[in-house]
Amino acid sequence: ALSGGVDSAVSASLLIKQGYQVEAVFMKNWSSTTGLKYDQCPWLADRQEALRVAAFLRIPLHTVDFEAAYSKTVLKYFFEEYQAGRTPNPDVMCNKEIKFKLLYQWAMDHGYDYMATGHYAQIKPLYKSKGSDLALVKSKDVAKDQTYFIYNLQAEQLPHILFPIGSYKKSEVKVLAKKLKLPNADRKESMGLCFVGKVRLKEFLDQKLKPKLGKIIDMQGTELGTHQGVAYYTIGQRHGMDIGGPNGPWYVVSKSLNSNILTVTNNPKDLALYTKQIQIHSLNWITKPKNFPITIKARYRHQGQLCSAKIMPNNYGTYKVAFSQQQPAVASGQSLVIYHKDICLGGGVIV
Repeated sequence: ALSGGVDSAVSASLLIKQGYQVEAVFMKNWSSTTGLKYDQCPWLADRQEALRVAAFLRIPLHTVDFEAAYSKTVLKYFFEEYQAGRTPNPDVMCNKEIKFKLLYQWAMDHGYDYMATGHYAQIKPLYKSKGSDLALVKSKDVAKDQTYFIYNLQAEQLPHILFPIGSYKKSEVKVLAKKLKLPNADRKESMGLCFVGKVRLKEFLDQKLKPKLGKIIDMQGTELGTHQGVAYYTIGQRHGMDIGGPNGPWYVVSKSLNSNILTVTNNPKDLALYTKQIQIHSLNWITKPKNFPITIKARYRHQGQLCSAKIMPNNYGTYKVAFSQQQPAVASGQSLVIYHKDICLGGGVIV
């Protein structure tokens, strides 16, 4: 998968050097300019870069149009989650529904042996014994590790997926890109999904969400100001409330869709911001533990601190997660991703 970015370009180059017969594919997922900070069609510049890289590497470039599916899955989910007062992760959904479902299926249907991407992740044998099952493993660059975003991979896909830069640090990839004289070596890093990082979030959400004025109150019930809709805020958020003053900063503690009230605190250690136990649904196991309950490490946001927790199944397909210590700003809709040492076991969505 050639996105136009440096990581996927270096990945393709490494595979060629390793003797693979490589063909590139560019995904067109998003072409709307609504809400963009820059007056440009977001996918054209990316495809132009992908074309330059493919020409430089002398490999064919296919373009697949997944825009309709992207709209029905990722964008629909994105708006519906905000409307329901939850905090979505479109990067996770894009990898689940588009890249590692539609694109993976496209590659297998067209007779390719592998699909490779520029993710910072690794696939390694679970055990040292011959014929061992494979596991999804953190990348060498801990700060850049992207296993959080791809926890929905299926175990049966792992033999057919390659992450060529997973054993490199980002700094090493940048040096490699210049050494290889790749035409996009100096290109700035993308921000994940096409529109994430390039849109004014509120303006983008305004396409589907209608502003609904409501009160902002503190923990004592004192009114501090007004908001334009609780759906625009997430638990733990400390910006965008326009209630600064000498007593700030303020943190979102809770939001009520029914009363349309946003409750905030100016104490970052307020117990109301912390959670000890949660439930998760839609859990995907890449490597499923044999026995429960099991003590694992988990994170509930990308690059968030790994925290110790105990997990066990509930009824109705959900799982109960008990943190060993109170955790701040856990929001419904976020993904909780589960680890044992360097192995990403899987993950689910916080209820």
